[in-house]
Amino acid sequence: MAQQRNDKQEGGKIEGEGSYTGAKQYNDATREFVEKGKVKPAARKAKPATPEEAREMEAAERAGKARAKEEDPALRGQNDGSEE
Repeated sequence: MAQQRNDKQEGGKIEGEGSYTGAKQYNDATREFVEKGKVKPAARKAKPATPEEAREMEAAERAGKARAKEEDPALRGQNDGSEE
């Protein structure tokens, strides 16, 4: 017997992976966060509190990058030539 999936969202629309309503909610919340000027305070709050914490964060970033295939050129303001 096939397993029944619960893919129905509010309103009876079927959404699987890549939920349109979820993406819209995220985009709306992100836009509101930026428009209300909450980015800089959040960045200040996320800043390492001690030099030791800064070293730990840098080590974690290096570990993550070591597993990555490549870095997104947009992070460094580089253009790979595909967008003009």
